Amino acid sequence: MVNKPTVLVVEDEPSQREILMYNLEADGCIVITADNGDDAVLLAEEEQPDLIILDWMLPKMSGIEVCRQIKRRATTRDIAVIMLSARSEEVDKIRGLETGADDYVSKPYSVPELMARVRARLRRARPSTVGAELSFGDIVLDATSHKVTRAGQPIHLGPTEFRLLSTLIEHPGRVWSRDQLLDRVWGRDVFVDTRTVDVHIGRLRKSLCQNGGEDPLRTVRGTGYSLG
Repeated sequence: MVNKPTVLVVEDEPSQREILMYNLEADGCIVITADNGDDAVLLAEEEQPDLIILDWMLPKMSGIEVCRQIKRRATTRDIAVIMLSARSEEVDKIRGLETGADDYVSKPYSVPELMARVRARLRRARPSTVGAELSFGDIVLDATSHKVTRAGQPIHLGPTEFRLLSTLIEHPGRVWSRDQLLDRVWGRDVFVDTRTVDVHIGRLRKSLCQNGGEDPLRTVRGTGYSLG
């Protein structure tokens, strides 16, 4: 099974944070939380979530500044941000979007509507979670049937190698560290040596090249791996 999408909820009101956590987890997401702006920036960098739900009014650093910093950094700028705010004036919405937020929801918000927006953003960030067919060059991954082909020839992958390829093919060219791949493919609650990643990357590489063709996996010395 392909790993669940990860959502970072940044909200300083405990009751609001709990509501968001409950609904996101019920929708199949892994949820991490922060209750201030400083922690939000650190977690975005360390955890590389698929989506951030970000409150405007936060202790230590405002949501606007958090969004600005996240979108300024090369390592986090592609993470989708949905900003929440009690400020409902059009000028505030424009300011939030101009800072880099991908969507803006005014408080009090409808939970079903917010969840619909979350799903829409996650479909773009993690297409494999909604059964999309993904391709890179002559490699095609069908997330619904769990089948992979290269140049029309079937490639048989184990579950772990399939999850690895799903992660890599969603973001071609992005370099993933071993720790990031461990979190995404094995899960945050599983304690596995980072060398395990190297072993499974080796298996994936061998499988993808079994019928010939160039090696599509790139090893970035001292950092990790990428596709292409």
